[in-house]
Amino acid sequence: MSGGDWEALRARARRDTLGDAFTRSVCRQPDALALTFAGRAWTYRALDQAAGRVAHALLAAGLRAGDRVLAFGQNSDAYVLLWLACCRSGFVHVPVNFALRRTELAYIAEQSGARAAFADPGLMEPLQEALSSPLDLLGTFHGGVGADLLTWGQDELGPVLEAEDEADLSAGDLAQLLYTSGTTALPKGAMMTHGSLHAHYLSCLHDLDLGRGDVHLAALPLYHSAQMHVFLMPALLTGATTHLIAAPVPETVLGLCEELGITSFFAPPTVWVSLLRHPDFTARDLSRLRKLYYGASIMPTPVLTEIMAKLPHAGFYNCYGQSELGPLATVLTPAEHRARPASAGRPVLNVQTRVVTPEMGDAAPGELGEIVHRSPQLLTGYWDKEEATAEAFAGGWFHSGDLGYLDEGGYLYVVDRVKDVINTGGVLVAGREVEEALYTHPAVSEVAVIALPDDHWIEAVTAVVVLRAGETVGAEALRAHARQHLAPFKVPKSVHFVAELPRNTAGKILKRELRERFSGTASEG
Repeated sequence: MSGGDWEALRARARRDTLGDAFTRSVCRQPDALALTFAGRAWTYRALDQAAGRVAHALLAAGLRAGDRVLAFGQNSDAYVLLWLACCRSGFVHVPVNFALRRTELAYIAEQSGARAAFADPGLMEPLQEALSSPLDLLGTFHGGVGADLLTWGQDELGPVLEAEDEADLSAGDLAQLLYTSGTTALPKGAMMTHGSLHAHYLSCLHDLDLGRGDVHLAALPLYHSAQMHVFLMPALLTGATTHLIAAPVPETVLGLCEELGITSFFAPPTVWVSLLRHPDFTARDLSRLRKLYYGASIMPTPVLTEIMAKLPHAGFYNCYGQSELGPLATVLTPAEHRARPASAGRPVLNVQTRVVTPEMGDAAPGELGEIVHRSPQLLTGYWDKEEATAEAFAGGWFHSGDLGYLDEGGYLYVVDRVKDVINTGGVLVAGREVEEALYTHPAVSEVAVIALPDDHWIEAVTAVVVLRAGETVGAEALRAHARQHLAPFKVPKSVHFVAELPRNTAGKILKRELRERFSGTASEG
């Protein structure tokens, strides 16, 4: 045997891609239930074989390792199959928010240089309208004709990708281009490698107490990094069961928690509020729900306190981070919640976090600064955006764009996005602090605080409020309530009432839409 052959065999034996990690999980419990969706149940062996058939079909269609493949669909088992097939074959998975249309969708397709795309049948028309030129492969996830991915995976006569046909991959190869939301500029494609995501999964398993006996309910969109990379993939690597549904409809979520004995559930604060306000929250048996995770945006402390009181048997985990980290950066564990309910916790296994001054010095305990990180979980850069990459890694740390502080014990508190801090009369106000004060009013169900342009104040602190069912309260009454908790300059200059707050498909409140809607309007009530 030549030296080259020996080196290749040794490298293959030591390889540790995401596909390899899933294969090890399959070998440990091939007949265990891995995933359910829409009445279909997949054991680990069946899921692995189906992903292998999809990978083989994609290669037969002419795709090669490194090619970018758009995933434009809502949650489904077929969506998971495409992701696992990409991990096996070296294709770069490009998840796309299924709410995007035309310009936004076209930008991601063109900027990523995608060669292939899969979409839900109902999303095929907007996808085709957005494409400026045909792709080499255009197919559906399920229920379509021709290149239908679920059919490929379920066709037991179809060939499975064999080990000798796999691409020559390494941990440093790209696994995913994860596009940022682009709320203030064009979205950027965060380049996530097999190695960075694997390091992230280890942090999730270690710091979120995920285990083989968990029964997860996955209701948030898989295009979003939190549902896919904090919960679904770690669950598949540890051997747990995931019940996947299309969307976090409150009565559906609460019903399934009771019927399926769900032990673990993740949702952003907006979804937790909708669950808390639903009559089934107290009518359903949620006693087996032991691990409750929240993140993606800041949870109002009064809401958290109310949920904890109603589910005293459950442990709560605050998950903070951003897509460029996989996304998990810090966690506040159940044991830490009572003493520090407003904290985002401490860094996870594979993350180092600081709060820094503009000169990159350490901020003193309690001093506001930008949150920065070092971690093997980090993106390697932004796709085809060298200037943005250099800016993000200035000083040898990744700059989150979030404003926060550390307490004496090293616990992180996230105050706001740097761009969302309100400059009122030359004084900076964090919108979160105002929201927390308004949430303590018994009539308030939800609130978002935004900055609106003002000739006198530069930016005016503005509250947009959703009232609880059957409650009435005026704007001045809410302002008077805020004065009891806040300094005068932090009290909202205006208050607006709405039936609901606008959200994206991941549950985040769209403050940009609120700023556009209420700019130039007077306070209500």
